[in-house]
Amino acid sequence: MSHASPSPQTDAAAAPAEPVVDAAGVSIVALNKSYGSNHVLRGIDLEVSPGEVVCLIGPSGSGKSTLLRCVNLLEVPDSGSVQVGEFAVTDPDVDLDVLRRHVGMVFQQFNLFPHLTVLANCTVAQRKVLGRPAAEAERVARQQLERVGLAELADRYPDQLSGGQQQRVAIARALAMDPQLMLFDEPTSALDPETVGDVLAIMRQLAQEGMTMLVVTHEMGFAREVADRVVFMDGGVVVECGPAAEVITDPQQPRTQDFLRRVLHPTQIGL
Repeated sequence: MSHASPSPQTDAAAAPAEPVVDAAGVSIVALNKSYGSNHVLRGIDLEVSPGEVVCLIGPSGSGKSTLLRCVNLLEVPDSGSVQVGEFAVTDPDVDLDVLRRHVGMVFQQFNLFPHLTVLANCTVAQRKVLGRPAAEAERVARQQLERVGLAELADRYPDQLSGGQQQRVAIARALAMDPQLMLFDEPTSALDPETVGDVLAIMRQLAQEGMTMLVVTHEMGFAREVADRVVFMDGGVVVECGPAAEVITDPQQPRTQDFLRRVLHPTQIGL
């Protein structure tokens, strides 16, 4: 794989902030999900206000990613309800195509179309799902690529980009659909350490602009700095939830304390 030189992190951070319009809140009530005998989500209740950033943390297998995927029905819950803005997600009559126009998702793997250029990756869903004319779709795509600091790479293909650049293209592609809510499922876990900062800078900018964000992450520094609240999950339940600084630096629950002792330097928590 050939790697283009990554754009400086400061380019993305310096882009002018454009307030997000009509950010959507999320309401999750008594959500359950099992895979056979494995009860992955056990009655989850969670509210996310419009414009709020909530980070989900916890050990692998705790249900974080499953919870995220239930929000846009990539996973169908067994019981309980999910509401995103005006969309009753778990209503059998919900129009999934319309819902997913308003909910952007960024995965661990970038899921770009390898045979399409960066620009085409960012226009295809606009044209096919939103019905935008080609010229308008291209204008929006270039605007979002500029926003993530990659405007000059519009004509390249995914295998000509670094992992961090591919993830920023994935974010630009999601933003080109004008989402009201952004879901991030460990967006930096597949990246080299030197490219993580570029992706986190884009997410910080989105938070500053007022985008509602639900983020599964192992980046504790990012969670403490950017999140309004942090939710610690383990064994399919919410163990602790509160303001980011309080949960990460002064956790109250023994299980949260044990987890953070394992992932943070002792000086970063008051334990």
